[in-house]
Amino acid sequence: MSKIEKTGVFSIVGRPNVGKSTLTNALTGSKVAIVSNKPQTTRTRITGVLNSGDCQLIFLDTPGLHKPKTRLGETMVRVVSETVADVDAAVLVVEPVPRIGIPEQLLIDKMKEYRLPGILVINKIDTVRKEGLLEVIALYREAYDFDAVVPVSASGGDGLDELINELKKQCQSSPQLFPDGMVSDQPEQRLVAEVIREKLLQLLDKEVPHGIAVELERYHEREDGLMEIGAVVYCERKSHKGIIIGKNGAMLKKVGAAARTEIESMLDTRVFLELWVKVKEDWRNNPAQIRSMGLSEEP
Repeated sequence: MSKIEKTGVFSIVGRPNVGKSTLTNALTGSKVAIVSNKPQTTRTRITGVLNSGDCQLIFLDTPGLHKPKTRLGETMVRVVSETVADVDAAVLVVEPVPRIGIPEQLLIDKMKEYRLPGILVINKIDTVRKEGLLEVIALYREAYDFDAVVPVSASGGDGLDELINELKKQCQSSPQLFPDGMVSDQPEQRLVAEVIREKLLQLLDKEVPHGIAVELERYHEREDGLMEIGAVVYCERKSHKGIIIGKNGAMLKKVGAAARTEIESMLDTRVFLELWVKVKEDWRNNPAQIRSMGLSEEP
């Protein structure tokens, strides 16, 4: 293994659902952020780490930039702005659409404000013809002096090697910041809770998941080697509680089975998982509850 002599810290930014978390997972080679087809899946800043040659690349996966409608949304947007401010380069992830929307323009304006090196990642290139891709590149080149433009398919792996090479050009001489083998700064229990939330996002109706949070109440290894996990699923309305549980508990059992399978693979051990559902009305507008759930870095 090469000795780390340089490091680079990169904010991965963009509007919701452009594939930022999928890209972070693909770059690190590990699942450090959950993914779903629901907007605003990522709620906090998540760090992924990749050692490549003599460089350590540190990725800050951020929530999608959107117009906030709740206090939680405001916190998420603030995380994006703060993350852009103090990095070696910003990685702006966009879809192959020949139009710069409001979220993209706001992020480009932030990059200009901080005079940040920028790398444009055009994701989902498998959904567009080459002619359309060239139009997108020309449009963004005119909007900002990007150091590099890299078309990729985060889900398929295309273009990732080229992107890593471009990122390594932005690294600075520095000792490594994270130890070998560490791919994320997320505590194990946070990752487990996020896997449960991911399954809820994937299996529930689109209106329900935004008001869902997951907290672990039990997390310990039994004498027989079984990992025992007890988690509470919080929702904002009584009607949502019934949807999450499902008829005769069918939906909650389905969520639990899917989550347990992935958690067992992640922890490499057998897991006993128990889920409960509780109502916390309008918790996304309650700063104290947002903090208690670990979704705000404010004291």
